[in-house]
Amino acid sequence: MIRARSSDVPWLTEFSNGEYQARADATPEKGGGNRGFRPHELLEAALASCMNITLRMAAAKHDIALGEVVVTVTLNRLAPAEAVFTYSVHWDRAVTDAQRAVLIAALDNCPVRNTLSRSIRCVYAG
Repeated sequence: MIRARSSDVPWLTEFSNGEYQARADATPEKGGGNRGFRPHELLEAALASCMNITLRMAAAKHDIALGEVVVTVTLNRLAPAEAVFTYSVHWDRAVTDAQRAVLIAALDNCPVRNTLSRSIRCVYAG
């Protein structure tokens, strides 16, 4: 569970899971102070983080030695009927084509990707 709390600064929001904290804010063009992540960046961060973890878990399962793995995710909101997430993976060690195929295929099981692929419904809980 994440709890988001308003602050005295317009649009600045602090959020926490009870152990870790971060901030969200709007851009100056939208009246914010750009003092934290934009909410859509948090969606990108959730997907990129999950994909990074999924890749490393798959590498461990298949005994593929990886160094640093960097996953970059960008949300393209220009398509009116869908949210398009574009991603890339940077490997700092050589990965064979066969290994890359195994690892990229593992991303089909990324839990956040699967969640974002479902129909979404928000229910007010009071």
